Order: sequence, then structure tokens, then C-alpha cells
Amino acid sequence: MMYHKETTRGKDMLSLLEWSNEEIEELVQLALAIKTNPAHYSHTLSGQILGMIFDKPSTRTRISFEAGILQLGGQAIVMSSKELQIGRGEPIKDTAHVLSEYINAVMIRTFSHEGVEELAEHASIPIINGLTDLHHPCQALADLLTIFEVKNTFEGVKLAYIGDGNNVCHSLVLAAAMVGLDISCAMPVGYEPDEKVLNEAQQIAAKTGANIQITTDPVIAVSNADFVYTDVWTSMGQEEENAKRFADFEGYAVTNQLVAHAKADYHFLHCLPAHREEEVATAVIDGKQSLVYQQAGNRLHAQKALLVMILG
Repeated sequence: MMYHKETTRGKDMLSLLEWSNEEIEELVQLALAIKTNPAHYSHTLSGQILGMIFDKPSTRTRISFEAGILQLGGQAIVMSSKELQIGRGEPIKDTAHVLSEYINAVMIRTFSHEGVEELAEHASIPIINGLTDLHHPCQALADLLTIFEVKNTFEGVKLAYIGDGNNVCHSLVLAAAMVGLDISCAMPVGYEPDEKVLNEAQQIAAKTGANIQITTDPVIAVSNADFVYTDVWTSMGQEEENAKRFADFEGYAVTNQLVAHAKADYHFLHCLPAHREEEVATAVIDGKQSLVYQQAGNRLHAQKALLVMILG
């Protein structure tokens, strides 16, 4: 598996937009190669150190990145912002310059996307967005890997997303546009994706042939879909909106009745954690067509590919 080191080494992953369509597809292929033969890559990042900063709780992001860098021969340093001077008011600029003196890359999981952009602006090492309120690119990379594993192509494949037009939705729409994957998103009025992100995705889709649809009707979105995807209705930091969101999303749960409109051999996806009997029926997420654990496992392989491409 060959990839263009000269174009990706040292590159940030703040959103998928920093990367070309070809680089994203190369990353998926490299992730498949690493998953198939992990021993071949076990010393690829020997001596490299990944710093990880967390403002939000994490299961999949933390453990997959930490395990990933270790399995590539490197090391991880896990930091809470409360343990750093940045948590006491040190300018992001100062933290960025200092971390650049010590380690080889930073993965940060936080709230403000602008803060991550500022960190990247002043750092001389790659910055990886492990999640912000605007984008979740690493999840989308694992999603692309999962879809490709099943279909061995993106062409002619339809992904339906039912739920909030949030960070997961933003990165999915961008990812789909970049690889030529059709995507139909359904959400209530007032929960649509960010207009700027959607416009960027549509511009990319015009070149790749991907079809992007935004609707308020879950049945339209799911109709003839190969994959049906949902996320929690209330993300971290939105807990005070829970009652309103629960009412607004009535009728948007992914149930057996809804997925009956998808292809007979459809597969269910969820970025996890999931709230069973809220955004998804237990029978769907725990059913035989669910790929949620394979999808979660692919966070490891996609992120290992990302680390190899920016540090290898």
C-alpha cells in the first residue's frame, strides 16, 4: 500500500477539508492494509509521541488513539486541560509552541472548533481534531472504512443519516461528498447542518458526483438506503435541552418500521454511545444487520492510518 508521504506528513486533521479527496481514499486503503496486517506496521512510529488533550469524556477516541500509537511503536501522553496551564488561562498560542518542543503530534477533544484552529495555527506539529462541536473527522474516517469493507466501493452506495445536524453529521456529509457516496439526512426543522459546512460539501459533491439530500422526512432519507446511521439526540454540553430535543425528535427514532424502507440487506451504523429506545430501537442496534461494534473497532485502524500518514 503506497501513499503520498510528501503531501500528508505534518498535515493537520482539523476537519476533512484539509485533505484532498485522493488523500482520504488513500487513508481508507491504508487503514484496510493496517487492519489486515498490523504486525507489518508495528514499528512504523517508533520513538514518536502523541499528546492527547481531553476537555470531554471519551471511550472510543481515547482508547483507540492510545492503543493505536502504541501498536505503531510510539507512545502517548494523556492530558486533561485541567492538568495543563491552559486550564488556568495560559494562552493557546503559548501552549501550542511549548507542546511543539516536546512531542510529535497532538490529538485534542474539546468544545470550541475555533480553539483547535488556533492551536494548529501556532503549533509546528500536526494537530488532530478528536472531536469539536463543529466536526468529528476521525469518526467519519472510521465510517468510510466500515462502508468500504462491506461494499468494496463508494460508488452507487447510499447512506441515510437520521438525527441532529451536529458534528457527526457535518463530517459524514463532507466525507460522503469527498468519496462520491450518496447521503440523505433527515432532521426536524431547526436542526439542519451548518449552512457553511453544507455548502462546502455540496461544492465538493458537484465534482465527485455524490448526491446530498437534506429532508425533514426520515422515510425519504431511508428509502433504498444501503446504510442507516443515527446519533444521540442530545450531545455533550446540551443536556439542559434534553426535554425539548426529545419532543422535537419524536418520530425520528430508527425503528424496524423505519428501516423497512431501506434495502433488505441494509446495515445499521451508530457512532456510540447510544441511548436504546430513544434515537434507536434496541431491536435495530442489537440486530443482525447492525455493524456498530465493527464500526467502533474501525476507529483504531482508521486512526492508525491517519497517524502513519502524518508522522510516518
